[in-house]
Amino acid sequence: MELIEIGKNAKNVSRCLNVLGQTEKNNGLCQVAAALMDGQEEILAANQKDMERAVKNGMSQGLLDRLALSESRIKGMADGLLEVVSLEDPVGEVISMKQRPNGLIIGQKRVPLGVIGIIYEARPNVTADAFGLCFKTGNAVILKGGSDAIESNKAIVKWIRNGLERAGLPADAVQLIEDTNRETTKAFMRLNQYVDVLIPRGGAGLIRTVVENSTIPVIETGTGNCHIFVDESADFDMALNIIYNAKTQRIGVCNACESLLVHRKIAERFLPLLKARLDEKNVEVRADEDACRIVPEFKLAAEEDWGTEYLDYILSLKLVDNVQEAIDHINKYNTKHSESIITSDYNHSQKFLNEVDAAAVYVNASTRFTDGFEFGFGAEIGISTQKLHARGPMGLKELTTTKYIIYGQGQVRP
Repeated sequence: MELIEIGKNAKNVSRCLNVLGQTEKNNGLCQVAAALMDGQEEILAANQKDMERAVKNGMSQGLLDRLALSESRIKGMADGLLEVVSLEDPVGEVISMKQRPNGLIIGQKRVPLGVIGIIYEARPNVTADAFGLCFKTGNAVILKGGSDAIESNKAIVKWIRNGLERAGLPADAVQLIEDTNRETTKAFMRLNQYVDVLIPRGGAGLIRTVVENSTIPVIETGTGNCHIFVDESADFDMALNIIYNAKTQRIGVCNACESLLVHRKIAERFLPLLKARLDEKNVEVRADEDACRIVPEFKLAAEEDWGTEYLDYILSLKLVDNVQEAIDHINKYNTKHSESIITSDYNHSQKFLNEVDAAAVYVNASTRFTDGFEFGFGAEIGISTQKLHARGPMGLKELTTTKYIIYGQGQVRP
């Protein structure tokens, strides 16, 4: 019954949010950003409880990094909300307007989706990011975080609601399902009477569970088995810098590089340099037999390594004969997230861009840029790896739909 009440509250509030003007929404976001800074001490104390429990339970280093909050990360959450304030509000935008021969004027207008549900794992910063984008687009949001971050999420939502109340706006614009029981999660997936769209953010297991069990339309934000292909014409210094950044700058994120392909013609010269650079962070390389013969310190890869998102200081490596083999390997094992080629050959770069099936495809750049902030969207709701409605970083426009608006002068259909 509590879950149904949450759904009813969200549906009722969504009608209020639907008619809020940009000034009211921006003021609410500013008040929430200030409230998060005011509640920093309480949020950090709550996060410390989650961190202590996670360490005790043996959580991996990559997931601990996702879970951890700090003063700088809380400020980043607040700054993210302020950046959303500065973005253009897509709600109300008239996309087209045309007159038919019978005099009817038919157009399309952007409107909120309504109520958005988000199920996510140990990423408490998602709580603020999701609220900010949903609120700016006039959507109510119901959050279902994982048990690992429950104390952090409760504290963050408390201060978000505090900021909304300061602005004279309905606190139920954001609601957190505090029960972490799996049965509650499954029941949430079937709340299609009240929830318009469900977005899972987390590992492959979570996303598969939501897709298989939800009666609510789902937008998949996928895992990231991201590849970098070092072509035979690649600049070695550029390639090493990009790989080092993509693999080690932050290991517990979906846009980190997990798999490396290297052109066989440059392997003898490039692989020792690669090992020396990755040794700076003690990255374990799991490579095919030919690469292991060149660098015996590499560990022999198993078949499952080609499709694994490690979220750790581990990288798979395979030698390929040409750009086509690299593309075929990527399209077989990737998760449709982010892929990059390092090359000086224009034709190879264009072939890679055209034939790799992914939400984001790069030439001579790190996969770590697949991010709402880096793409100029402010905070992001996730990286969609599917092909319908939204693909890639999901910003404000991706949280709207359209409706037709028709102006007449008494026309009736003959």
